[in-house]
Amino acid sequence: MVEWTDSERAIINSIFSNLDYEEIGRKSLCRCLIVYPWTQRYFGGFGNLYNAETILCNPLIAAHGTKILHGLDRALKNMDDIKNTYAELSLLHSDKLHVDPDNFRLLADCLTVVIAAKMGPAFTVDTQQPWLSGQIVSAPSLLASSPTWTTKRSAASLCAGV
Repeated sequence: MVEWTDSERAIINSIFSNLDYEEIGRKSLCRCLIVYPWTQRYFGGFGNLYNAETILCNPLIAAHGTKILHGLDRALKNMDDIKNTYAELSLLHSDKLHVDPDNFRLLADCLTVVIAAKMGPAFTVDTQQPWLSGQIVSAPSLLASSPTWTTKRSAASLCAGV
């Protein structure tokens, strides 16, 4: 379990409150599928993903990117119980879809790049640290077989690897 400071909660909430879920979700998922093409294997039913242009223009990818952001919004609204918030989704990703856990980290990295580009100079070190802590906590919760945080730790200690 992670103990979030009021400052960390405020920063993460501030980032999310200013996001256009359709734009950021689409750009993040597209970036992930283009930069890490092996992640495309989970999207076989989404049509033509043969090159960057077709991925960027794919409405199913755009819609799924938006869906991902809404899922992260659920975690934001339940920061003290992310694991249970994602319980059903976790089973889907691990048991039915057999998603490689590393892919969630790759998507989180892409999301961070897209948000940093959107925020520009406002995405400072003080902003990035709690944002990354949120990604570190959220990503493993999407898979049933992922490790859980069993000790109380601050979000900052997670980023520092403590």
